[in-house]
Amino acid sequence: MPTSTASSKRKARIAIAGLSHGHVFWILRKLQRPDLEVVAFYERDAGLARRFSAQFGFPLEQVYSDLDQMLEQARPEAVAAFGSIFDHLQVVEACAPRKVHVMVEKPLAVSLEHASRMADLARQHGIQLITNYETTWYASTYAAYQRAVTEGALGPLRKIVVHDGHFGPAEIGCGPDFLNWLTDPVLNGGGAVVDFGCYGANLITWLMGGQVPLTVTGILQTLKPEVYPKVDDEATIVLTYPGAQGIIQGSWNWPLGRKDMEIYGRDGYFMAVDDRRIRTRMRGEAKETTRRLPPAPARVRDPFAYLAAVVKGQETVEPGNLWSLENNLTAVRILDAARESARSGRTIAL
Repeated sequence: MPTSTASSKRKARIAIAGLSHGHVFWILRKLQRPDLEVVAFYERDAGLARRFSAQFGFPLEQVYSDLDQMLEQARPEAVAAFGSIFDHLQVVEACAPRKVHVMVEKPLAVSLEHASRMADLARQHGIQLITNYETTWYASTYAAYQRAVTEGALGPLRKIVVHDGHFGPAEIGCGPDFLNWLTDPVLNGGGAVVDFGCYGANLITWLMGGQVPLTVTGILQTLKPEVYPKVDDEATIVLTYPGAQGIIQGSWNWPLGRKDMEIYGRDGYFMAVDDRRIRTRMRGEAKETTRRLPPAPARVRDPFAYLAAVVKGQETVEPGNLWSLENNLTAVRILDAARESARSGRTIAL
């Protein structure tokens, strides 16, 4: 979308809603930016606000304990939500009627009930409601789509396997403010199934052209009850589509951190090993090819740059793309069905 020079140079006015999510450090470590200005913060925990104010150098006068008051007085154009997943609905309920765009951390919502309410508000008031995933920043993600979908080089897709996670949020040193809700079945909606299962739901929905799976089967376990007594720490979700299958493996038990994907077609496979390394092999080829990609474009690999560009009209959120409301409603629907499947011991038909 073409934009004027003045529009491209101005800074988008952004506010931060919540400081407890560990991913908030992505913006706090770089508050001085050419594309946006963080004009205010909303945080109910005064101690957390004071600690971060001292650590990152933003004035306490910019912090509000009331979300509505922050929106009325600071007048942001967009809000980035960094509280619990349960709080996403409250943020959208406050922002949408004021025509303030919202970016939430993955996943969109704790449940389809919350997600549907958020979507209705976003559409009613004409705001952008986007969801941020780290894998959306990866050059390998877009190379996978180009190879498997745009070019169709692998032939008809048969199986997509997505692995995400690490050896546990407590084990890697997530702070207590984050852990308190990340390990709460209400505030986070679950454990590893939500925290890392959402990546696969997002990516597979995208690669499958936005299709809703025919069936969802979820297997959830708690392998470390002494650490995570309230939520699962191991999740496998099996999705069926006409002619294809998706497998999502989200875990707090991997021996190391991973975000990788395997795509198998009739004629070959594509593996996204990490953000830039890929492996491919076609039927009849003697050996696998390994390649390192250049980084993804700057606007895509920085979620705040993407949000600022959306606010300024430089970027259009295409329906069904990885950030989009359409994709992320389906992702939440998959997670809902996976939890119901695990609870009931049956496969859920969608």
